[in-house]
Amino acid sequence: MAKMFGLLSATLITGIAISTAQAGPTLDNIKSKRVITIGYREASIPFSYLGADQKPVGFSLDLCAHVVDRLKVDLRTPDIQIKLTPVNSSNRIPLIQNGTIDIECGGTASNKQRLEQVSFSVATFASQTAWLAKASSGLKTPKDLKGKTVVVTQGSDALGIAKGISQEDDLNLTIAQAKDHAESLLLLTTGRVAAWVEADILLAGMKADYSKPADLIFLKANYGTIYYYGLMFSKDDPDFKKLVDDVLSKLMASGEFTKIYDKWFVAAIPPKNINLNFPMTDALKERVAHPSDVVNY
Repeated sequence: MAKMFGLLSATLITGIAISTAQAGPTLDNIKSKRVITIGYREASIPFSYLGADQKPVGFSLDLCAHVVDRLKVDLRTPDIQIKLTPVNSSNRIPLIQNGTIDIECGGTASNKQRLEQVSFSVATFASQTAWLAKASSGLKTPKDLKGKTVVVTQGSDALGIAKGISQEDDLNLTIAQAKDHAESLLLLTTGRVAAWVEADILLAGMKADYSKPADLIFLKANYGTIYYYGLMFSKDDPDFKKLVDDVLSKLMASGEFTKIYDKWFVAAIPPKNINLNFPMTDALKERVAHPSDVVNY
């Protein structure tokens, strides 16, 4: 991590510095303590997860490294230390709200309900809903799941999505909730559930990292809703949001964001040198060209 949060980017040194007098609560807190507390996920490949040395790595953490670089400059506090705190789907929002973490660098989708509790940066990823099942199950599409038990990760918005699909398609699903993505995968691979519903990229990451990826398949489905991810932080702190959004927007304009994306989504990544082969979608390309935090659901 020391290397990841090392040299300042010349691109990020430019921009409008935030004076101490104008700084919001998050910036004041970081400056006074000389510490930023970053929440990370342990199994959200490739956004935020534990690498071969059990240290957190990932796409979102790389983006947050640029935020830290900018903070060191704007707050005139080059000795800011980084405290890393693991979070999961259930506690990530409460830990933002109670001030335990300053920013979550994970894989969290923004939506109108969550925006009542926390804030998000401009979008850093766009995903759609998908289903993962065992290849030996004989399942082909979500309609084949009628009357079966499926799993979602606790605290994920996949719970509401699964309930909606079950009702709309008359599937009468029984929905189990796992404590994290690793447990969701375990329930699936041990046959205790028929399928796992989640964001396409998170399922792709878990499948690729599984010891026998060929044993898992995606069910054929096409749900039109696009879910936009972002870095997550405290609500009603416009100064901190402005800084984070400015960092990301400059990365997007310079082409550096695309380089970071390609590093994690279309190249071999640790710890197993897997390649997710997940090129940038048109929806994300549009957000990179025109940064925005707008969500439609």
